[in-house]
Amino acid sequence: MPGIIPAPTSFELHEGAAPFRLDDGSRFVVNGAEAAAVAETFAGRVRAATGLELPVVEGEAGASDIGLVIADGASGGSPEGYTLESGGDGVRIAADAAAGLFWGTQSLRQLLPPEIERADASRAPSGGWTVPAASVADSPRFAYRGAMLDVARHFFAVEDVLDFVDRLSLLKLNALHLHLTDDQGWRIEIESWPELTGIGASTSVGGVGGGFYTMDDYRCIVEYAAARFITIVPEIDLPGHTNAALSAYPELNCDGVAPEPYEGVEVGFSSLCASPERAEATDRFLIDVTREVAELTPGPWLHLGGDESLATPHADYLDLVHRMTRAAVAAGKTVIGWHELGASTELPRGTVGQYWSHVEPEADAARFTRSFVEQGGRVILSPADVAYLDMKYPGDPEGPLGGTLGLDWAKGPTSLEEAYGWEPVGIVPGIGESDILGIEAPVWTETIATVPELEFMVFPRIAAIAEIAWSPSVAAGGSRSEADFAARLAALGTHLDELGVAYHRVGGVPWAMPGDAPAPRAEASAGLPAH
Repeated sequence: MPGIIPAPTSFELHEGAAPFRLDDGSRFVVNGAEAAAVAETFAGRVRAATGLELPVVEGEAGASDIGLVIADGASGGSPEGYTLESGGDGVRIAADAAAGLFWGTQSLRQLLPPEIERADASRAPSGGWTVPAASVADSPRFAYRGAMLDVARHFFAVEDVLDFVDRLSLLKLNALHLHLTDDQGWRIEIESWPELTGIGASTSVGGVGGGFYTMDDYRCIVEYAAARFITIVPEIDLPGHTNAALSAYPELNCDGVAPEPYEGVEVGFSSLCASPERAEATDRFLIDVTREVAELTPGPWLHLGGDESLATPHADYLDLVHRMTRAAVAAGKTVIGWHELGASTELPRGTVGQYWSHVEPEADAARFTRSFVEQGGRVILSPADVAYLDMKYPGDPEGPLGGTLGLDWAKGPTSLEEAYGWEPVGIVPGIGESDILGIEAPVWTETIATVPELEFMVFPRIAAIAEIAWSPSVAAGGSRSEADFAARLAALGTHLDELGVAYHRVGGVPWAMPGDAPAPRAEASAGLPAH
C-alpha cells in the first residue's frame, strides 16, 4: 500500500483516479531560484534511477510534469510545511519556504516505486514510474528532529556520513548531531591544536584504528546536509569524556602528565583541569576549539556535552561549565548540553538541554532539565530507554556481520513497539509542548564499527522516532495506529532494500521479501503486533 513515514498531517488516497506517470517528456517546473535548487537536488536522484532527462524549467506545469512552487501561504505559514497533489494531471508540491518544498519531495520519493532509490537506470518498475493519485497537507510537530551519530568511539568516513544524511532526509529529520570527541578519539581538525588529530585521533574502541575529519571534510558534510535541509550540530564533549584531548596535550592535565590513549568503554574517569595553575591553557583550549568549530558550522548550535563528568569535583564542574559556555556564546553559537549541564544556574540564556534519562526520570534528571527552561531555554528529548538506537533488540539477534550488537543498560532491550509507543509531553514533569524544541535519536558506537552494523541498529527504529517528532500528537488529532505504521514501514522497507540498507527485519511488520533478502529470524524482535 502507498504510504508515507512520518505520517502526514493529512493524507487522502484517491482510489480509482488516474495516477501520475513520469515519461520522457516530464519536467520539473519551478517558480524561482529557491524552488529550482530544491528541484535539482531531488532531480539528481530521479534522473539517475529513471534515465530520464527531467530538465528544471520555469513556466506552466503540464500533466507529465512535477511542479514545485514556493509562495506565501501555500502551506499555512509553516516554513517546513507543504501540500502535495498527484494524479493524471501531474504532481504539484507547494510550500511557504524551500525547506517545506524539499520535505514535499521526500514524500513524493516514498510514493514513487522503490526503484527510485537505485543509483542507475538498469531496472525500471514493472508498472512504470507512477505515483498514485493522492492529496497531502503536512507540517511538523517539532522544529528540531534529529539523530546523533557517535563517530568518536568508532570513526565513520565522510562518504558513510553522507549516506546517513540521505537516509535521514527521507524521514524528514532535520538535524544530525555529530558526537565528534570522547575519551577514545578526537575526530575534527583544530588548526591551533594539531595534536588533537595527531595523538588524539589515533585510537578508537578496541584499537581498530582511528581517523578524523579535516576542515574540508567537515565542510563537505555540512554542505551536503544543508542541501537536504539538515543542520549539522557538532558536539565537543566537555569537561569530561576528554581523554583523547588530555592524551594529546599534557598542559591540559592538572598534573601536567598526559594519560595514555584509551580504547576501552568505561566513562567518567577524565576531566579538564579547573585549577588556577592550568587556567591559561584550559581557557585557550576552550576558546580556540569553540571558535574554530563555530567558524566551520553555519548552523546556530554548538553542543558542549556536559554529561558523566564523574571525575570533576562539583565546584570545578560549575566553573568549567561557566567558562566553556561563555566561550561558545562568544563564538556566536547557542549552546546545547546534556541535561547534567542544568546543574548550573548561570547558563547563557537560551541554552538548550538534551534529556537522556528514561521515560520515567531518574535521580536529578528532571530537575536539571527544568533548569534549562527556567533559564530561558528549551529541551530536546532523547529518553534512553526508547530513543537510544544502540540499545539491543529483543532476542539479541545476530548482526549483519555476525555476533550481537548493542547495549542494554537503559532498561533494554528496546523493541520497535517501545520506540514507537511513547509521548514526549509529560515525560519530564513541568515540561510542556512549547518547552520542547524537539526529539533526537542518538546512536552510540561502542559496539558498532561498520556501516552494516550501524544500519542494522538504526533501522527501522529511527522511523518510529521520526514519526513521533513530525506527526501530530493524538491529543492534537493525530493517530498512532501500530497496524498502520507497520504497513507504511513495510513500504519504506522496499525503498531501504533498493538503497542496500542492512536494516533489521523485526517481527510484526509485513516486510516484502526480495530474493536477496534474508527471512526474518524466528527469535527476532517482538516488534509490532501482527495484523
